Amino acid sequence: MQDDEILGKAYDARLMRRLLQYLRPYWVAVSVAFVAILVGAVAALAQPYLMKVAIDQHIATRNLGGLDQLAQLYLGVLVMAFAAEYVQTWTMQLTGQRIMFDMRMAIYGHMQRLDLKYYDRNPVGRLMTRVTSDVDVMNDLFTSGVVTIFGDVFTLFGIMGVMLAMNWKLALVAFAVLPVIALITNWFRRNVRESYRVVRGWIARINAFLQENITGMSTVQLFRREALNYARFDDIDRKHRDANIDSIFYYAVFYPAIEAVSALASALIIWYGGANVMEGTLTLGALAAFLQYSQRFFRPISDMSEKFNVLQSAMASSERIFRLLDEPVSIESPATPLTPRAEGPGGHIVFDHVSFAYNETAGAEPDWVLKDVSFEVKPGERIGIVGATGSGKTTLINLLLRFYDVQKGTVRIDGVDVRRRSLDDLRQMFSLVLQDVHLFTGTIADNIRLGNAAISDAEVKQAAEAVHADAFIDRLPLGYAAPVAERGATLSVGQKQLLSFARALAFNPRVLILDEATSSVDTETELLIRDALNTLMSGRTTIAIAHRLSTIQDMDKILVLHKGVLREVGTHQELLAARGIYFKLFELQYAQRGAAVPTSQG
Repeated sequence: MQDDEILGKAYDARLMRRLLQYLRPYWVAVSVAFVAILVGAVAALAQPYLMKVAIDQHIATRNLGGLDQLAQLYLGVLVMAFAAEYVQTWTMQLTGQRIMFDMRMAIYGHMQRLDLKYYDRNPVGRLMTRVTSDVDVMNDLFTSGVVTIFGDVFTLFGIMGVMLAMNWKLALVAFAVLPVIALITNWFRRNVRESYRVVRGWIARINAFLQENITGMSTVQLFRREALNYARFDDIDRKHRDANIDSIFYYAVFYPAIEAVSALASALIIWYGGANVMEGTLTLGALAAFLQYSQRFFRPISDMSEKFNVLQSAMASSERIFRLLDEPVSIESPATPLTPRAEGPGGHIVFDHVSFAYNETAGAEPDWVLKDVSFEVKPGERIGIVGATGSGKTTLINLLLRFYDVQKGTVRIDGVDVRRRSLDDLRQMFSLVLQDVHLFTGTIADNIRLGNAAISDAEVKQAAEAVHADAFIDRLPLGYAAPVAERGATLSVGQKQLLSFARALAFNPRVLILDEATSSVDTETELLIRDALNTLMSGRTTIAIAHRLSTIQDMDKILVLHKGVLREVGTHQELLAARGIYFKLFELQYAQRGAAVPTSQG
């Protein structure tokens, strides 16, 4: 959240160059908007001058000839100003929306390629802010900052030039208030900048608080924290409100102050210019034109003060966006991926002296999660992996799927190092069923096929029937077309687990990975799943991580991990007979059930 509070420089040439790259595909639209801005500025400059001509040459001289043509010309200038404003607004707003689309797609595309370790370090709320509010700030920059500021500058210098050309002495009188304007603008800019920083910081705190507490609402209600959380949110929300009120104060002072200075400038023009009119050194039309130019002169000044804040916030947001986009992707397909020879069914897995640590901090001693682990899984073999929490079981799966890369040793599949294979080819070999099932909004069928059009409706139903998920699906009003709420909130834990099994089997993988896959289902459902898996695992390499040893007793081989070291390998009966770590785990589970521990032959 400190990162969200930082505003940084008001202008950074390096960041601006990168931002302008997003404008390049739309240079035609930007050029049209720029021309429209210049045309609008010229039209704005022409109106007071036409008023001067009308007064001096027609009204003051009582010469009505040509006044109607002048009025028509004035009307035409007004229409031209309206058309220019319309073209400029429409073009830049449309361009801004397209740039927002491009930036969001670039950010989301990059986020999909980032390694999982990046998400281990960065909270979800912060990343969502990058895609939403930070990109919205970029829209403000492109629609009312980068191009339109040239219109303000052109209008300012145009008005100053016309006023100096008409009567330089009267122009200097009008410009006498500029030091006061400079003081007010600097005061406003400095205080609003700080106010904006504070407001942004409290918005970040509100988002973080809401995300954490809405996600954990069941825990909040279970432990009766409603009053405490309400009080904490009340404190955060109140400070956010007070920060906004502070910013309102600065705006409430700034704009009336600009109006007051503008009125002072008009008073000086009337005082000095009126005397000149009476002396005959200035025409009445010129005085009227000066008054109109003076009123138009201060409008761009106040606009540019506001755009300064837009520019500054855009620089801060772009810094955060580009920091995300510049985050390196270390897990990616090699330039020339290798494809294993097509011999047999595939799914031959080898861990060769693998060591791995999650904390790859330069200069720090790695905290090894796996230490010199070696084992082999032959095609079609079924293995179970057991061990205490933190022993490295899930890490084996992360390395196998190449969510992380090993620091020492090699992981090979079908004789090829996983780092030498294409990520798409590697990961399509697997189906993974986790303990914590993630379902997406959509339908039951959508969550089984996950957008893979190659999986037909018949195959979806076949997969559901194989894991006995069809029993509860058929009871739903719309069956396979039944809607699934966010995170599967309308389904039980067991039903979500069954859908994850159906999803895994529908993709017909060479390697099936089960990570505590049956830990969240009741005993009856577990028996149904185990019955289905006995058939479905036939001829397919299967790796099952389990805490309940009853789910892996029939595996061809069981690996026992302890503190990152592979301590025991064997069948269920062999490990019981060895009376090592596996035996102690088995004994502990039976003791918890109140049953006698069977013998190695039992």
